Amino acid sequence: MGAQVPGWPEAASHTGFLHILQPVVAWVWGTMAQALGEDLVQTSEGQDDSSSLGSDSELSGPGPYRQADRYGFIGGSSAEPGPGHPPADLIRQREMKWVEMTSHWEKTMSRRYKKVKMQCRKGIPSALRARCWPLLCGAHVCQQNSPGTYQELAEAPGDPQWMETISRDLHRQFPLHEMFVSPQGHGQQGLLQVLKAYTLYRPEQGYCQAQGPVAAVLLMHLPPEEAFWCLVQICEVYLPGYYGPHMEAVQLDAEVFTALLRRLLPRVHKHLQQVGVGPLLYLPEWFLCLFARSLPFPTVLRVWDAFLSEGVKVLFRVGLTLVRLALGTTEQRLACPGLLETLGALRAIPPTQLQEEVFMSQVHSVALSEQDLQREIRVQLARLPESTSGPPPRPQARLPGAQAIFEAQQLAGVRGGTRPEVPQIVVQPPEEPRPPRRKPQTRGKTFHGLLTRPRGPPLEGPSRSHRGSTSFLDTRF
Repeated sequence: MGAQVPGWPEAASHTGFLHILQPVVAWVWGTMAQALGEDLVQTSEGQDDSSSLGSDSELSGPGPYRQADRYGFIGGSSAEPGPGHPPADLIRQREMKWVEMTSHWEKTMSRRYKKVKMQCRKGIPSALRARCWPLLCGAHVCQQNSPGTYQELAEAPGDPQWMETISRDLHRQFPLHEMFVSPQGHGQQGLLQVLKAYTLYRPEQGYCQAQGPVAAVLLMHLPPEEAFWCLVQICEVYLPGYYGPHMEAVQLDAEVFTALLRRLLPRVHKHLQQVGVGPLLYLPEWFLCLFARSLPFPTVLRVWDAFLSEGVKVLFRVGLTLVRLALGTTEQRLACPGLLETLGALRAIPPTQLQEEVFMSQVHSVALSEQDLQREIRVQLARLPESTSGPPPRPQARLPGAQAIFEAQQLAGVRGGTRPEVPQIVVQPPEEPRPPRRKPQTRGKTFHGLLTRPRGPPLEGPSRSHRGSTSFLDTRF
């Protein structure tokens, strides 16, 4: 059961697209170190510990004990808020707004989703992410609809094939984070249970290596059961077709990203074509891991806040921003005459440009709407060659963010199931038309005119049988 990706030398094991990525990246960086000098390859000692990278260069683990920063990374530089961080008073105000919105979540999503989206763009307060993320992605509804499911999956024995692969990857996930330092700690053991539960929940998909960092970030904020249902929503609602054995949606989105580059950054797109850097050389690690291995951790959290609110559109905006920051100017492109230098530039963006407030303001200013993205997806889907090795991509299964997920769960009855049902349309027979009501003709008829009789021949009076019952108008005044 393998996945053949165009442009790669051999088929990918469906345990993860990164199994292909590792030897290629190792060859690229090994050659770069020899050709361009060791100073271009950042060693583990020179890396910022606050970064969210979890690569093999960090497998040796932390050195002597150092104090953890506010995100839990040992020896990190995020102990104090960085430049542009909102003051404490503003954070308290945002916390109160989120408490009020989440206290009446159905009403908020039905009537005030624009406010939810804007607050997500500003960043969810750290103290409330554990409350907000399951609400945004609909995981709380899945958990309510399936009580006891996670406990059964966690207690059940896993498939030996997947258990061995997952166990080999546990120490790779954020080895400098205090939760995942010890193999017997609650972090690695909880990660093992969550990933094993997903392989039992979706045995036809199994385990993908890129699910490791995604589940690890969720476990930093949520209990294992809530982290599991958030992982289910990400894999099946936000990014369906990403983590299965064929990864058909990754290939489609790579073509879409190339088309967006051609339209929004034509000079950068031309440079990438000239040096032979296709999207599959850098995009899978970005999108599959939700940038958890590519950005500083405070920025990763802000990306996730927006992603859970607005959907995959945010990933495209972040990717376009990173490419522009790395290769946007003529000087930057001239400094990257080949494939190795270009890939190095995509990984060597200065940290000051990736600071959360500065970076996210540029992300949200990218001229890419949901309508533009869906239009480009339809165009590229029609151009994809027919393949017999796997199923075709199904972009219609992907819901564009929290509002669409909320509406789908409302259609499904919220408590009756997590998948939307097709609503039944009942046509009532038309009622028989009623004749229009005629307005009485009263023009020229006044009460005074009715009381005064005109002079002339006497009017015929009532019959003899009714002479005694004269009306009020017949009375002479």
